[in-house]
This record gives sequence, structure tokens and C-alpha cells, in this order.
Amino acid sequence: MGKYRRKAVQVVWAALTNGFVKGFLPGTPNLYSGPLKHFCVPGLNCYSCPGALGACPIGALQAVYTDRHRGAGLYVLGYLAAVGLLAGRFICGWLCLFGLIQELLYKIPTPKIRVPERIDRKLRYLKYAVLALLVVGLPFFYRDAFGSGVPFFCEYLCPAGTLEGGIPLVLLNKSLRAGLGALFRWKVFLLALFVLSSIFIYRPFCKYLCPLGAFYALFQKVSLVRMRVDEGACIDCGACEKACHMNVAPCRTPNSGECIRCGECMEACPVKALSFGTGLRKKERIKEETV
Repeated sequence: MGKYRRKAVQVVWAALTNGFVKGFLPGTPNLYSGPLKHFCVPGLNCYSCPGALGACPIGALQAVYTDRHRGAGLYVLGYLAAVGLLAGRFICGWLCLFGLIQELLYKIPTPKIRVPERIDRKLRYLKYAVLALLVVGLPFFYRDAFGSGVPFFCEYLCPAGTLEGGIPLVLLNKSLRAGLGALFRWKVFLLALFVLSSIFIYRPFCKYLCPLGAFYALFQKVSLVRMRVDEGACIDCGACEKACHMNVAPCRTPNSGECIRCGECMEACPVKALSFGTGLRKKERIKEETV
């Protein structure tokens, strides 16, 4: 029952944050530019999506860093830190449209791939490199001939932008098609790669490359919304670990930076030893390892 509740929340949130229906009407796309567009949604969601009613936090951060004045992006950083401190990667599991899309693709009935643990652990660090280099470092320090920075992540890597913004805008506006070039083909290639891999691997972009997930993961162990383990009730049966698609052992690392708080481990636990809560309790198992 819990998994259906989460899917309902994901679908409703996607509809609410991308509910500008006029933007999808044929003809010249009319992107929403009202007051809501000045505020960031908590999950990855392209600013240029025809239906987007809010801004993507990563896109907003890059916009500040690429400005000629090299703004510090304190508003966006403060917003992201507040969301991280409140919920950690709960946002990834419940309020991210691109995460939902990957999950739906994974439901296509095909043999699934589980990346070997040694390789998986190393690949997980890539998202922190993407955050440090493509989102913050290069956009802030690299300047073009006109003194502006380049939004490296949004322009060269982000598949959500291609799926939610690039392709719909091209389909809705004939004038844009004439200007398509190598960059658009590269982005479509990356999107196709992520779509294909999502059919066989659970949320590969979230696991290995998403800078927003990397940022929220930094707050996972101190966020207000936490996962608790009743150590007295836990029988160490391993059911929660088998149910976790993010390759986390919830009974040992309930607040791992890789946990997206989906709650499927709680559904699988035969003794209901796992639960969501706030803060720490004395009976909670707090021995955690870095994943």
C-alpha cells in the first residue's frame, strides 16, 4: 500500500509543478513566466519545460554562477540547505519528476542488472564530482570571451532538461528545428542512454550522476526527517536489504546518503522495525557506515 501512496504523491506533485497546460499547446511555446517561476522546486525539474511552474534549483544555481558578477547564489544554497536539513533525500524518493520517470521505465518487464558492489560503490562518487566540477567549479571560474560563465551541467549533461524542456520545445516550435546542431544531438544521445539504462538499472542517474541528490545526501544523517531502526525488534533477517533498490542495508545504515526514503524496506520488514521519524531516540540503532 505504501508504494502506491508514494507513486500517487509523485504523480500529483509532477502535475502540480508542471501544470502550465498552455505551454503544451501547438504553436509558439509560451513558457510560464509568472511569480512562481522565481521560486525553486525541491526536485530536479527543468526550468524550460513548457509546463514548468517553478525553477530547477540546479539550474538556478548555475544561472547565478554563470552571471558576469559571479554571484554567490546564497538564496539557492540556503534554500537547498534548508530542504536538505528538513528532509535529506526524501525529496529524491517522493518529489522528483525525473526520478519518477526512471522508476516507471524500470517497471518495464525485462531482466534487471545489479551492478557489482565494488563497481557500484566507486560509481556513486561520480555525482559528487559532477556537483563540485560541473555545477559549481567550472561555471564559477570559467569565463567565455564575453565574461559570462557556462552552465556546464545544464548545457552538456542534464538529461532531465532534454526530456522535459529541449524535446518538447523543438516539437512545439518549428523555428527551433532549423537551429539544431551537434549539442542537441549529444544531449539526445545522453538521454537515450539514460532511458535505456533505466529499464535495466534502478534510477541510474540518481545513483551515479545527479548533483542534487549528492547535495541532499550531505545532510542525510542530520536531517529532521529520518529513518529509525528499533534495535530490539530487528531480527537481522535481511528482508529490508533485499527490498532496497538503492543497494542500502537499512537495518545497519538507516540514514545512508544513498537512501531516497522510498519506504519499501519498511514494507518488507516482517517485524516492522523500520519507521520514519524525527531526530534520534536512545533505542534507535545509530551505528552507521559511510556508503
